[in-house]
Amino acid sequence: MTTRFPQLAAVAFALGVSFTGATARAAAETPDATARTAVMSAFLPEWTALQGMLRDRKDYVVNRMTFATGTIEGKPVVLFLSGISMINAAMTTQLALDRFTIDKIVFSGIAGGVDPKLTIGDVVVPDAWSEYLESVFAREKDGRYAVPGFAGSPVRNYGMMFPQLVEIAAGDGTVEKRMWFPVDAKLLAIAKNVAQKTMLKDCTAENVCLTHKPTVLVGGHGVSGQAFVDNAAFRDYAQKTFGTEVLDMESAGVAQVAYANRVPFIAFRSLSDLAGGGDAENEMGTFFQLASDNSAAVVREFLKALP
Repeated sequence: MTTRFPQLAAVAFALGVSFTGATARAAAETPDATARTAVMSAFLPEWTALQGMLRDRKDYVVNRMTFATGTIEGKPVVLFLSGISMINAAMTTQLALDRFTIDKIVFSGIAGGVDPKLTIGDVVVPDAWSEYLESVFAREKDGRYAVPGFAGSPVRNYGMMFPQLVEIAAGDGTVEKRMWFPVDAKLLAIAKNVAQKTMLKDCTAENVCLTHKPTVLVGGHGVSGQAFVDNAAFRDYAQKTFGTEVLDMESAGVAQVAYANRVPFIAFRSLSDLAGGGDAENEMGTFFQLASDNSAAVVREFLKALP
């Protein structure tokens, strides 16, 4: 948003950095002033599922990233693909917030299912997100792992991995520590209202069909990290330690950026696989498009229901 750029310039001045040429022009420009919902995805099939819904499209390229403005179900949106994993997602979210007028952030994508009650194709809308790889990798001594004296152990470790609280620097020099980043309560309430009104797919384009009808779960927890999890033991650990329903690679990073910017956030994640909990090869290769389409379908109904 344009109001952030004076702060950016002040920081640059304090660090002895000057804005010149294209950098100064970019910092002064807002490509589109309309208040919009940011609708983002990390993975190309997720982005593909959303683009077909967009009307009155206009593209803007910022730092090589394409931001597509328009409407979905009559609601102003800016659509973009972040790229996979936490840094890409956080970086692109902040870029969108700095260049567009965004009043809420919606993430649509796929995830690995962790809760044994959930199955492929289901859509989960957690009410809070945490980061399992914000961790100390502890040294081993006498057959045990122990963190350094300055580190804590807020949740149970997984071998040498000891998840930590995330530290967020504030402008006054203080540091806030958090384990969970909450989803906006008003957005979550809207998601609950549309959850059972959405038709979800149960067959792929290749006619590979699920043995159940997918459903939408609103609530529970999501956990993110820079790893694609396909391991039954870690899946079990994540479920028992964080009480999580899903594992993904981006949502907690976006939730943190939204929290820092005080922008409402919500994520819709459809299960493309079971994060190592299945009996055979990881299921994502078969069901990624079905899951992407199911997440996008719920997001469409969610956008339609926005005031």
